[in-house]
Amino acid sequence: MLVDSHCHLTDSKFDEDRSEILARARLAGVEIILAIASDRADAEKVGTLLADPEMGPGIPQLWGTAGVHPHEAEAAGEGDLDAIRELAQDHPRIVAVGETGLDFFYDHSPRSLQEDLFREHLAMAEDLDLPIVVHSRNADELTARILKECGRRVRGVLHCFTGGAELLETALSAGWMVSYTGIITFKKYDAQALVRSVPRDRLMVETDAPYLAPVPHRGRRNEPSYVAQVAQGLAAIRGEDLEEVEGYTSENAVRFFNLNP
Repeated sequence: MLVDSHCHLTDSKFDEDRSEILARARLAGVEIILAIASDRADAEKVGTLLADPEMGPGIPQLWGTAGVHPHEAEAAGEGDLDAIRELAQDHPRIVAVGETGLDFFYDHSPRSLQEDLFREHLAMAEDLDLPIVVHSRNADELTARILKECGRRVRGVLHCFTGGAELLETALSAGWMVSYTGIITFKKYDAQALVRSVPRDRLMVETDAPYLAPVPHRGRRNEPSYVAQVAQGLAAIRGEDLEEVEGYTSENAVRFFNLNP
């Protein structure tokens, strides 16, 4: 069993062949996919996709999130967070808040707005008693500070983790999860020691599709079936059996998102 714990399944890059992609994922052993939202409109698309009667037998179970990505913080309009709260609270298959967080690499939105929105998402997750999916890129110091302030009040995951030792230690101390993508399979990836330091009950795998395709698919559109290569990369770095890695990362995802397989 495999779980792709983070996939942008509503991305337009999947519009032409979404059903085929999902069928391939199931054949690759992927039994659950988390469809991640990036803004209000995307969260509504996720909700619609999860309710689509055609998303039935022969494909993985689909669950989703609702939130505003830090790239979209400046574009978020009045009422967007209220709509996201309503989806997160009322949709039976939306099981987490996010993705949210901080991205100081691209700086597509002012940093102060990113921080404000991140904190609002954290408060929402706490209020709704839902886990939160967090993006942090080139923002280790502020992310760690925010987690020290309120991380223990919320169940969270740092997705596509590429941060340093201090942020990792802060997240683990707060009881958070860490999720890895195909980046760990890249030739220049050099944080294997950090990957090995994460307790197995805190680890998940993801594709972040359609982005960050793992080796040997790097440079192509990513898709959920490729989470198998991410699991292989994790097993190789940690010196563990692949079947064992697939098992515990899947169990962790089911537990963290409170899923009912």
